[in-house]
Formats: sequence, C-alpha cells, structure tokens
Amino acid sequence: MLLLVAVGILGVGFFVVRLAVLGDKWASAPFNTTVYRGGVLSSGTLTDRNGVLLAGVSEGKRKFADSADVRRSTLHAVGDLNGNIGTGALTVYAPKLMGYNFFTGAYSRAGLGKTVALTLDSRLNVEAYKALNGRRGAVMVMNYKTGEVLCMVSRPAFDPGDPPKNVDSDPAYDGVYLNRAISASYTPGSTFKLLTAAAAIENIEDLSQRKFRCEGSFETERGKVTCSKTHGTITFEEALTASCNCAFGELAIELGADILAGYAKDYGLSERTKVGGITTAKGNFEKARPGTANLAWSGIGQYNNTVCPASMLRYVGAIANDGVAVDMSLTQRTGLAAVFPGGSKRIMRSDTARQLEDLMDYSVHMPATAKNFPGLQLHAKSGTAEVGDGKKPHAWFAGFITNEDHPLAFVVVVENGGGGLAEAGPVANRVLKVAISG
Repeated sequence: MLLLVAVGILGVGFFVVRLAVLGDKWASAPFNTTVYRGGVLSSGTLTDRNGVLLAGVSEGKRKFADSADVRRSTLHAVGDLNGNIGTGALTVYAPKLMGYNFFTGAYSRAGLGKTVALTLDSRLNVEAYKALNGRRGAVMVMNYKTGEVLCMVSRPAFDPGDPPKNVDSDPAYDGVYLNRAISASYTPGSTFKLLTAAAAIENIEDLSQRKFRCEGSFETERGKVTCSKTHGTITFEEALTASCNCAFGELAIELGADILAGYAKDYGLSERTKVGGITTAKGNFEKARPGTANLAWSGIGQYNNTVCPASMLRYVGAIANDGVAVDMSLTQRTGLAAVFPGGSKRIMRSDTARQLEDLMDYSVHMPATAKNFPGLQLHAKSGTAEVGDGKKPHAWFAGFITNEDHPLAFVVVVENGGGGLAEAGPVANRVLKVAISG
C-alpha cells in the first residue's frame, strides 16, 4: 500500500511539473474549443505600442485592424487566421492572449482573454511596407538601448482581413508565409565588412598605419578577387568608407578563416538568436582554405556567407550600444517586469565598438551622401550582395542613428534590389524620418 501511495504521489508530482512547464502549450492548442473556433483563436486583443488595434474579437470572431495598410504591413508580426505564419503573435503569444495561468487555465468569465501590447509602432510598419514598393524583402527597427522592436515588416504580404483566394497558387505570393525579417538568411555582401573590420581592429596591431593598394582586382593562390572600382592607395579607414574589396579581401586572408569564423559566432551572425522569444534563422560562415580567393570573398561578405536580418540588427545595435547586445523584444513589459531592464550580453570590446561607430559616421566619412539623409545622425554600412544565376544583387543597408532620444538601429534587405545604398538606403531613410518625428 505504501508503495502504491508513493507511486501515486510521484505520478501526481510528475504531472504537476509537466503542467507547469507545458500547460500553456496544451491550453493554446487549436483543439481547445474554449478559446478556439474553427481553429481560429477567438480570445484576446493585440495592439501596437500606442494602443492601435492589430487584432481583436467581435461576436466571437477574430478581426484585424481597421486600416488595410496596417493589416498588410503587420501581417507577419500579427499572423493570419489559419496560423500559416507560425511566428505571428496570434500563434506565439496565444497563451498570453487567452489569459492562461497555472490555476484557471484558459478559463475566464467573460471569455474575452487579455490584451497584449506589442512593441511595434504600426506607423513605422506602414511606412516600411510602402517604402518597399512591392519589392520582396524585410525591414526592422529596434531601440538599441531597450531591445524593443519598433518595426518588423516582410514582403510579400496580403490582407489577413480579406485574404486572396489564390494565395497558394499565385507566384506573386511565393514564400508569403515566411517572415523574412527573422526566418530567412541572405548573402550579406559588404555589410559583413563590419565584422571583418572588428576582427582586424583587434588582431592587427599596425592597422591604423597600414596602406592598401587597390588596382581593381588582385590574384590569390586560387582565383581572382575583383573590386567595383580602382581605389589606388588607401588607408583602412578609407577602405571601409569606399567598401574596397581588395583591402578587405587582403585582411580576410591575413586574419584567416578560424578567426573570422570565431567572430561570426561570437557576434551572432552565423548563429540563431531570439526576437521576442521567437528563434531566428541561422546564418552561415564556411571556412575557406588559407590564401584562397574564397577566403578573401568570405571576409567581403560573399562566398557561402549568409546572415539573418534580425542577427545583423542585433550586431549593429551592439556597435551603437558600446559593444553590448540587448535582448530583442516584441511585447511590452508590464508589472514587475517593466521595472527591471531586459537581458543583455557584451559581445564586443568597448574600444572596438567606438572605433566602428566612428568609421560608420556618414557625416564625417560620407558628407555628400549624408545629405540624402537630412535630420539623421547616421552611422551605417551598405551592402550589394551578389547572388549569381543572372539575378540582381540583394540590397542591404544596416546601421543606427544617434539622434537625441532616438537610439535606433535598423536593417533593410531588398531581395534582388540592386545597389544597397541606392535601393535599401531610401527605405531606411523614410522609416527613420517617421520614427524621429514623434
């Protein structure tokens, strides 16, 4: 009898532990008809940071924002009715929306659930969606001090309140359920030079006195490395400003694959990270053989490199934040959680971060180009990532602004858009202008 009692107690204990760990997932499964109707979560309200309705419930049915622009631009952040976008808030934060807790589960007298406020500003999402102008890609903006994600847009998209019937057959919607901001990885192009630059700063003693010679290309043991221009004799500082492939290819060969791979891992560009608890896509850094063109190209951001936009956002945010990467959040903290700062991790030396910040300063190093970003204290790096197969390059623009009261990091990727500065730069400019306008 004592043995049976002991087994019973252990069984109950095991169940209680399982309930504590997995109860929210059990309660938020679509077969729970208390809070789901026809497989659609019919409980809880989702708003942006300013209280704008993103998803609510009316007469037991899920409804979305009144504005079609808001609905389209927040599709991947909010999610769709059928849960095809698995990283959407309606899926990821279902337990919070239904008001789940350990003692009462998903039950509530009114059956209305809870209100969850996202960190997003729907105005910025609408602006980013429009700025992409029908092109595929992703835009993210984050407060690099707090980690709050203010903008997260992915295209293509559709109106979740009036979804097209041909979404699964029309090529225009290929990959529409993928949130490109957090669930895709792209060849980074010259934005990756920010990592190679950091590695060079910390590992090459005479870097500030070094001179590089760019004749438009150079030969390696195996293959040729080309540059978009013939820069002549330039310094390291000038090489980053001019985005010289010859200089950075030479640095990559000197540093070696092991060092570059280590920095890619430590800075998170080749790893997964989390955005509001959602695991992002993994990047990639493949070690090439010493002295080869492939090694040079890897330090330039080509070869087989890939980076998730969210990981690049975290990295440039860390540069702005004295080398400290903050945890990225998608829901506003409430109660006791709001009193304490979010998590963070130092990934870079302070002096390295300050040097990179200075090197990325457009007002100092690219004053003529800075005129295209009026009102923005801009620190950025563009990237034109070659993808082969006769396709146009992916256009990247990543960096941060240091405007007072607006500590914002950003990343823009336009798939097969062309030149990074020419195509992705205006998108960032448009969104950031709205962000600093109040």
